[in-house]
Formats: sequence, structure tokens, C-alpha cells
Amino acid sequence: MGVERVQDIASTISEDTIPAEYIRSENEQPGITTVPNTVLECPTIDFSDPDEEKLLKQIFEASTDWGMYQIVNHDISNEAISKLQAVGKEFFELPQEEKEVYAKDPNSKSVEGYGTFLQKELEGKKGWVDHLFHKIWPPSAIDYRFWPKNPASYREANEEYAKNLHKVVEKLFKLLSLGLGLEAQELKKAVGGDDLVYLLKINYYPPCPRPDLALGVVAHTDMSALTILVPNEVQGLQACRDGQWYDVKYIPNALVIHIGDQMEIMSNGKYKAVLHRTTVSKDKTRISWPVFLEPPADQVIGPRPKLVNDKENPPKYKTKKYSEYVYNKLNKIPQ
Repeated sequence: MGVERVQDIASTISEDTIPAEYIRSENEQPGITTVPNTVLECPTIDFSDPDEEKLLKQIFEASTDWGMYQIVNHDISNEAISKLQAVGKEFFELPQEEKEVYAKDPNSKSVEGYGTFLQKELEGKKGWVDHLFHKIWPPSAIDYRFWPKNPASYREANEEYAKNLHKVVEKLFKLLSLGLGLEAQELKKAVGGDDLVYLLKINYYPPCPRPDLALGVVAHTDMSALTILVPNEVQGLQACRDGQWYDVKYIPNALVIHIGDQMEIMSNGKYKAVLHRTTVSKDKTRISWPVFLEPPADQVIGPRPKLVNDKENPPKYKTKKYSEYVYNKLNKIPQ
């Protein structure tokens, strides 16, 4: 087995020690850098509010000021979310050799599959997390080789969740477009329309003897246009606000929305991609299920023409193919 998995390390190390490559520098260690005893209550938005003007205003303000919010009453049943979570948890609790069947090909450019490392980390540091990536929409983009066959209900639970997400995705893109004074469908079309990719990632963060020293996922903004995330009940998501790191309040069955880099680019900086990271727990396993809403690889993304002009509001971002953007970001190449 070529790659060492964090789940294996967690099950074999002794109390109070973790390998040096998982110990963050002091300016990153959550024990030092987290604002203590303060839970950040980023906006919570009732997605079923019949007052569309009010909803539009709330989404616009949260997207410009925070870049992160939680939506409730979103019409995805608690049961559909619970099933998604149950099958993902079961997969990670399988014997290691069963999981390795889905390991990503080291020679592939795709992120899909079971893995541990994703991007170049400065100083060779590592995150305390294993993951599984696979696309759940559109059907033409799905590669079922990366969908676990065990548990048997894995496919059904994921297809059901993808189907439920469509309405949320349509409504979010519409509200975000209208908030910028664009046509309702403009932003969705700009990221590929019906070819918009839903990339699911399951993050599995095993218990860590030194949660004060390690991070699950290092500080980052998402490359996607939007990310829709459901976590389990174990605290771990943190957001950066005014240069400080705060725990984000957990709300059962809410969907956490992140503005991603492509949305920031299309809005020419009006909407802000949220800087966030993940901490780990000493005695509990944290799991999260983000779905990254991404343009197809060849889709060209840049500031929307209606939002820029040469004098008052010149373009702040370069226009490029999404695949080029991803390559540059993962390899720490300036955009």
C-alpha cells in the first residue's frame, strides 16, 4: 500500500504525539490562532421565505460581507441528508484494503477517488484528513469506478442527494445573479449551464491526539463557483473574519454555503470567496460532505462584462479556462 493514510496513523500512534509533518507552524496552530470561547454566527437564512426581495437582500449581503452562510428550510429532507452521511461514514469504516480499491491513480490529472493528499503544501506539511472525491452530476460526467459498491445503498443515497440539490443550486444562482443586477440565468450559464459539475468530497478527520497542533484542511478559499456543505455534529469548520480565526456554529441539517473563487471572479470581487480551514478533535471523528459546484474544465471564466468598465470598475481578475485556474492554484502558481 503505497500511501500512508491518516486513519491508519491515528489508530497506531500513542497518546499526545503526532508525526512532525502534521504539526503546523505557530502562525497556523489552532491552539494559538483560534479566538477562544467564541462561536461565529455567520448569517443563517430561511431559504423558504416567501418574501423574495428580503431573501435576495440577505443572500447578497451575506455573499458580499461574509462569503459564507447557512441556509435552513431548504427542502432537502433530514432523511436524505442522514442517508448521505450514513453511507459515507460506513465507507470510511470499511477495512483499509476495501477502500484502497477506489484509490486515485497517481498518474491521473483527475482528483476523483480515495486519497490523502491533494495539493502542494508549503514546507511539506500534511493535513489530518483522508478523503473520497467523485462527481455526482451531470450523468455524463459521472465515473462510477469511484463510487463505493459497499455499502450497497451508497449509490442510491448519493443519487437522491444530487437530485435534491438541483432546486437549491438553481435558486442560489438565480438570487446571486439578480443581486448583481444581472439576468436571472446569467451566472449559471457562465459556469456551464446544464454542464455545471457537482463534485462531492467526503472529508474524514480521525481523532487526533494533538488537535491544538494539527489542521484537518489548511486555510484556503474554494476553487469552485459555490460550495454546498453538510458536516456531522463534530465542531471543526473555522472562518477567518477580520484576520482572526473563529469556530463556525453548527446548525443541524443546515446547508453551509461558501462563495468560491469563480463566483468572486465573475462578480469582479463584489462577492467574496471565504477563507476557511478545518480543525480536528481529540476524541471524535469529524466528517463533512462538501459539494463543489464547478465549471467544466474548458469553460472560460472571467468577470461578467456587464459588471466591468474601463474607468470606474476595471476587471480585477484574468479571464481563463477553469482547468488552467485549478492547475495554477494546486501548484501555487500566481494567477
